[in-house]
Amino acid sequence: MFSKENLDWRSLGQTVLPPLLGLMLLVGAWAAISAATAGSIPTPIDTFKQAVQIFSDPFYRKGPNDQGVGWNILMSLERVAIGFGLAALVGIPTGFAIGRFEFLSRMFNPLISLLRPVSPLAWLPIGLLVFKGANPAAIWTIFICSIWPMIINTAVGVQRVPQDYMNVAKVLNLSEWKIVTKILFPSVLPYMLTGVRLAVGTAWLVIVAAEMLTGGVGIGFWVWDEWNNLNVKNIIIAIFVIGIVGLILEYALIKIATAFTFEEVKN
Repeated sequence: MFSKENLDWRSLGQTVLPPLLGLMLLVGAWAAISAATAGSIPTPIDTFKQAVQIFSDPFYRKGPNDQGVGWNILMSLERVAIGFGLAALVGIPTGFAIGRFEFLSRMFNPLISLLRPVSPLAWLPIGLLVFKGANPAAIWTIFICSIWPMIINTAVGVQRVPQDYMNVAKVLNLSEWKIVTKILFPSVLPYMLTGVRLAVGTAWLVIVAAEMLTGGVGIGFWVWDEWNNLNVKNIIIAIFVIGIVGLILEYALIKIATAFTFEEVKN
Protein backbone atom coordinates (compact mmCIF):
# COMPACT_ATOMS: atom_id res chain seq x y z
CA MET A 1 0.00 0.00 0.00
CA PHE A 2 1.26 3.44 -0.92
CA SER A 3 0.57 6.22 1.55
CA LYS A 4 -0.42 9.70 0.52
CA GLU A 5 3.08 10.90 1.35
CA ASN A 6 4.66 8.33 -0.96
CA LEU A 7 2.45 8.99 -3.95
CA ASP A 8 0.67 12.30 -4.40
CA TRP A 9 -1.48 11.74 -7.45
CA ARG A 10 -2.70 15.31 -7.53
CA SER A 11 0.83 16.69 -7.57
CA LEU A 12 1.82 14.15 -10.21
CA GLY A 13 -1.15 15.15 -12.35
CA GLN A 14 -0.31 18.83 -12.09
CA THR A 15 3.23 18.08 -13.17
CA VAL A 16 2.59 15.63 -16.01
CA LEU A 17 -0.88 16.50 -17.31
CA PRO A 18 -0.32 20.09 -18.58
CA PRO A 19 2.69 19.31 -20.81
CA LEU A 20 0.97 16.12 -21.99
CA LEU A 21 -2.14 18.08 -22.98
CA GLY A 22 0.05 20.65 -24.71
CA LEU A 23 1.78 17.92 -26.70
CA MET A 24 -1.57 16.38 -27.64
CA LEU A 25 -2.81 19.80 -28.76
CA LEU A 26 0.26 20.23 -30.97
CA VAL A 27 -0.16 16.79 -32.55
CA GLY A 28 -3.90 17.39 -33.07
CA ALA A 29 -3.32 20.76 -34.75
CA TRP A 30 -0.57 19.19 -36.86
CA ALA A 31 -2.89 16.38 -37.99
CA ALA A 32 -5.66 18.88 -38.81
CA ILE A 33 -3.29 21.03 -40.89
CA SER A 34 -2.05 17.93 -42.69
CA ALA A 35 -5.61 16.94 -43.55
CA ALA A 36 -6.51 20.48 -44.64
CA THR A 37 -3.50 20.69 -46.98
CA ALA A 38 -4.35 17.34 -48.60
CA GLY A 39 -1.07 15.77 -47.57
CA SER A 40 1.28 18.64 -48.46
CA ILE A 41 2.25 18.63 -44.79
CA PRO A 42 2.99 15.03 -43.73
CA THR A 43 0.99 13.51 -40.90
CA PRO A 44 2.49 12.98 -37.44
CA ILE A 45 2.46 9.20 -37.96
CA ASP A 46 4.32 9.38 -41.28
CA THR A 47 6.84 11.81 -39.80
CA PHE A 48 7.37 9.56 -36.79
CA LYS A 49 8.05 6.57 -39.06
CA GLN A 50 10.57 8.66 -40.99
CA ALA A 51 12.23 9.76 -37.72
CA VAL A 52 12.60 6.13 -36.62
CA GLN A 53 14.29 5.34 -39.93
CA ILE A 54 16.63 8.37 -39.68
CA PHE A 55 17.67 7.74 -36.09
CA SER A 56 18.20 4.03 -36.67
CA ASP A 57 21.54 5.03 -38.24
CA PRO A 58 22.29 8.68 -37.40
CA PHE A 59 26.04 8.47 -38.02
CA TYR A 60 26.27 7.02 -41.52
CA ARG A 61 28.52 8.59 -44.14
CA LYS A 62 28.01 8.26 -47.89
CA GLY A 63 29.95 11.30 -49.05
CA PRO A 64 30.58 14.92 -48.04
CA ASN A 65 26.97 15.98 -48.72
CA ASP A 66 25.25 12.80 -47.53
CA GLN A 67 25.80 12.24 -43.82
CA GLY A 68 23.58 11.19 -40.93
CA VAL A 69 21.76 13.68 -38.75
CA GLY A 70 24.06 12.84 -35.85
CA TRP A 71 27.10 14.26 -37.68
CA ASN A 72 25.13 17.40 -38.55
CA ILE A 73 24.14 17.96 -34.93
CA LEU A 74 27.70 17.40 -33.69
CA MET A 75 29.14 19.81 -36.26
CA SER A 76 26.66 22.52 -35.29
CA LEU A 77 27.41 21.98 -31.60
CA GLU A 78 31.15 22.17 -32.35
CA ARG A 79 30.73 25.54 -34.08
CA VAL A 80 28.60 26.81 -31.22
CA ALA A 81 31.13 25.60 -28.64
CA ILE A 82 34.07 27.29 -30.37
CA GLY A 83 32.29 30.58 -31.05
CA PHE A 84 30.73 30.65 -27.59
CA GLY A 85 34.02 29.75 -25.90
CA LEU A 86 35.85 32.59 -27.66
CA ALA A 87 33.05 34.98 -26.74
CA ALA A 88 33.31 33.93 -23.08
CA LEU A 89 37.09 34.45 -23.08
CA VAL A 90 36.60 38.00 -24.37
CA GLY A 91 33.18 38.97 -23.03
CA ILE A 92 33.43 38.01 -19.36
CA PRO A 93 36.73 39.85 -18.64
CA THR A 94 35.43 42.81 -20.65
CA GLY A 95 32.24 42.84 -18.58
CA PHE A 96 34.28 42.83 -15.37
CA ALA A 97 36.40 45.74 -16.61
CA ILE A 98 33.39 47.78 -17.78
CA GLY A 99 31.55 47.22 -14.52
CA ARG A 100 34.61 47.92 -12.38
CA PHE A 101 35.83 51.15 -13.97
CA GLU A 102 33.44 53.99 -14.72
CA PHE A 103 35.71 55.42 -17.43
CA LEU A 104 35.56 52.16 -19.40
CA SER A 105 31.83 51.98 -18.84
CA ARG A 106 31.31 55.42 -20.37
CA MET A 107 33.65 54.55 -23.23
CA PHE A 108 32.16 51.19 -24.21
CA ASN A 109 28.44 51.62 -23.42
CA PRO A 110 27.75 53.69 -26.57
CA LEU A 111 29.57 51.12 -28.72
CA ILE A 112 27.63 48.24 -27.16
CA SER A 113 24.35 50.11 -27.59
CA LEU A 114 25.22 50.69 -31.25
CA LEU A 115 26.37 47.19 -32.17
CA ARG A 116 24.19 44.95 -29.99
CA PRO A 117 20.89 45.49 -31.92
CA VAL A 118 22.53 44.51 -35.24
CA SER A 119 21.25 41.17 -36.50
CA PRO A 120 23.94 38.49 -36.10
CA LEU A 121 23.47 37.41 -39.71
CA ALA A 122 24.45 40.90 -40.83
CA TRP A 123 27.95 40.05 -39.57
CA LEU A 124 28.15 36.88 -41.66
CA PRO A 125 29.31 38.59 -44.90
CA ILE A 126 32.04 40.35 -42.92
CA GLY A 127 33.17 36.95 -41.62
CA LEU A 128 33.20 35.49 -45.13
CA LEU A 129 35.20 38.45 -46.39
CA VAL A 130 37.77 38.36 -43.59
CA PHE A 131 38.17 34.61 -43.00
CA LYS A 132 37.64 33.40 -46.58
CA GLY A 133 35.77 30.31 -45.42
CA ALA A 134 32.26 29.25 -44.44
CA ASN A 135 33.20 27.45 -41.22
CA PRO A 136 35.20 30.29 -39.60
CA ALA A 137 32.58 32.77 -40.79
CA ALA A 138 29.86 30.79 -38.99
CA ILE A 139 32.01 30.64 -35.84
CA TRP A 140 32.58 34.41 -36.10
CA THR A 141 28.80 34.94 -36.30
CA ILE A 142 28.32 32.85 -33.15
CA PHE A 143 31.05 34.83 -31.42
CA ILE A 144 29.55 38.22 -32.21
CA CYS A 145 26.02 37.24 -31.16
CA SER A 146 27.17 35.52 -27.95
CA ILE A 147 29.44 38.21 -26.60
CA TRP A 148 26.85 40.91 -25.82
CA PRO A 149 24.76 39.06 -23.19
CA MET A 150 27.91 38.05 -21.33
CA ILE A 151 29.41 41.56 -21.37
CA ILE A 152 26.19 43.24 -20.29
CA ASN A 153 25.16 40.80 -17.56
CA THR A 154 28.67 40.59 -16.11
CA ALA A 155 29.01 44.39 -16.06
CA VAL A 156 25.61 44.77 -14.38
CA GLY A 157 26.59 42.19 -11.77
CA VAL A 158 29.81 44.06 -10.97
CA GLN A 159 27.97 47.36 -10.68
CA ARG A 160 25.46 45.85 -8.25
CA VAL A 161 28.07 44.61 -5.79
CA PRO A 162 27.30 46.38 -2.48
CA GLN A 163 29.52 49.41 -1.92
CA ASP A 164 30.19 48.23 1.62
CA TYR A 165 32.17 45.31 0.19
CA MET A 166 34.35 47.66 -1.81
CA ASN A 167 34.86 49.94 1.22
CA VAL A 168 36.10 46.97 3.23
CA ALA A 169 38.49 46.10 0.38
CA LYS A 170 39.91 49.63 0.52
CA VAL A 171 40.33 49.48 4.28
CA LEU A 172 42.16 46.15 4.00
CA ASN A 173 44.20 47.50 1.09
CA LEU A 174 43.40 44.48 -1.06
CA SER A 175 45.02 44.14 -4.47
CA GLU A 176 42.88 44.33 -7.59
CA TRP A 177 43.35 40.59 -8.12
CA LYS A 178 42.01 39.79 -4.66
CA ILE A 179 39.11 42.20 -5.13
CA VAL A 180 38.15 40.36 -8.31
CA THR A 181 38.61 36.82 -6.97
CA LYS A 182 37.42 37.25 -3.38
CA ILE A 183 34.68 39.90 -3.69
CA LEU A 184 33.52 40.48 -7.25
CA PHE A 185 33.55 36.96 -8.71
CA PRO A 186 31.35 35.29 -6.02
CA SER A 187 28.85 38.15 -6.17
CA VAL A 188 28.80 38.41 -9.97
CA LEU A 189 28.62 34.67 -10.68
CA PRO A 190 24.78 34.45 -10.84
CA TYR A 191 24.63 37.41 -13.27
CA MET A 192 27.47 35.95 -15.31
CA LEU A 193 25.74 32.56 -15.59
CA THR A 194 22.54 34.27 -16.70
CA GLY A 195 24.50 35.95 -19.47
CA VAL A 196 26.05 32.62 -20.41
CA ARG A 197 22.61 30.97 -20.59
CA LEU A 198 21.22 33.74 -22.80
CA ALA A 199 24.30 33.63 -25.01
CA VAL A 200 24.09 29.87 -25.59
CA GLY A 201 20.39 30.09 -26.48
CA THR A 202 21.08 32.87 -28.96
CA ALA A 203 24.06 31.02 -30.42
CA TRP A 204 22.01 27.89 -31.09
CA LEU A 205 19.33 29.96 -32.82
CA VAL A 206 21.83 31.77 -35.00
CA ILE A 207 23.91 28.77 -36.07
CA VAL A 208 20.95 27.21 -37.86
CA ALA A 209 20.39 30.30 -40.00
CA ALA A 210 24.13 30.79 -40.56
CA GLU A 211 24.55 27.20 -41.78
CA MET A 212 21.65 27.64 -44.21
CA LEU A 213 23.61 30.45 -45.85
CA THR A 214 27.12 28.99 -45.67
CA GLY A 215 26.43 25.32 -46.47
CA GLY A 216 28.59 22.39 -45.45
CA VAL A 217 27.78 19.95 -42.67
CA GLY A 218 25.41 21.13 -39.92
CA ILE A 219 21.80 20.96 -38.83
CA GLY A 220 20.98 24.23 -40.61
CA PHE A 221 22.47 23.02 -43.87
CA TRP A 222 20.59 19.74 -43.44
CA VAL A 223 17.29 21.67 -43.25
CA TRP A 224 18.12 23.63 -46.38
CA ASP A 225 19.31 20.56 -48.25
CA GLU A 226 16.10 18.69 -47.41
CA TRP A 227 14.09 21.68 -48.62
CA ASN A 228 15.93 21.55 -51.94
CA ASN A 229 14.98 17.86 -52.10
CA LEU A 230 11.38 18.75 -51.14
CA ASN A 231 11.58 16.32 -48.23
CA VAL A 232 9.15 17.98 -45.82
CA LYS A 233 9.24 15.06 -43.37
CA ASN A 234 12.93 15.58 -42.71
CA ILE A 235 12.42 19.33 -42.35
CA ILE A 236 9.84 18.76 -39.62
CA ILE A 237 12.13 16.24 -37.94
CA ALA A 238 14.95 18.79 -38.05
CA ILE A 239 12.69 21.37 -36.39
CA PHE A 240 12.05 19.00 -33.49
CA VAL A 241 15.75 18.09 -33.28
CA ILE A 242 16.73 21.77 -33.12
CA GLY A 243 14.14 22.40 -30.43
CA ILE A 244 15.14 19.37 -28.34
CA VAL A 245 18.86 20.19 -28.47
CA GLY A 246 18.15 23.80 -27.56
CA LEU A 247 15.95 22.63 -24.69
CA ILE A 248 18.71 20.35 -23.39
CA LEU A 249 21.27 23.17 -23.53
CA GLU A 250 18.89 25.55 -21.75
CA TYR A 251 18.02 23.00 -19.06
CA ALA A 252 21.66 22.14 -18.40
CA LEU A 253 22.65 25.78 -18.01
CA ILE A 254 19.66 26.53 -15.76
CA LYS A 255 20.76 23.68 -13.49
CA ILE A 256 24.31 25.03 -13.41
CA ALA A 257 23.08 28.55 -12.69
CA THR A 258 20.80 27.27 -9.91
CA ALA A 259 23.66 25.35 -8.33
CA PHE A 260 25.78 28.50 -8.11
CA THR A 261 23.00 30.91 -7.14
CA PHE A 262 22.17 31.55 -3.52
CA GLU A 263 19.55 33.63 -1.79
CA GLU A 264 20.19 35.66 1.27
CA VAL A 265 18.51 34.35 4.39
CA LYS A 266 16.18 36.94 5.85
CA ASN A 267 15.54 37.10 9.56
